[in-house]
Amino acid sequence: MKNRLEELRKSKNLRQDELGEALGVSRQTVISIEKGKYNPSITLAFKIARYFGTTIEEIFIYEGDENEM
Repeated sequence: MKNRLEELRKSKNLRQDELGEALGVSRQTVISIEKGKYNPSITLAFKIARYFGTTIEEIFIYEGDENEM
């Protein structure tokens, strides 16, 4: 799953550790999400969206098979 987390974080001039602290996760978690190596829980995804005042869909881009649903 791709995401726009790094772009949003940088638009607010935040360091990864600052965002992690605000969300209650580690800097390493933020790094892993930004690199697409970790998909956050739905709870964390909602926290991220709420923090940036946007929707989950505007941050996380699911690129699964069109025939999955």
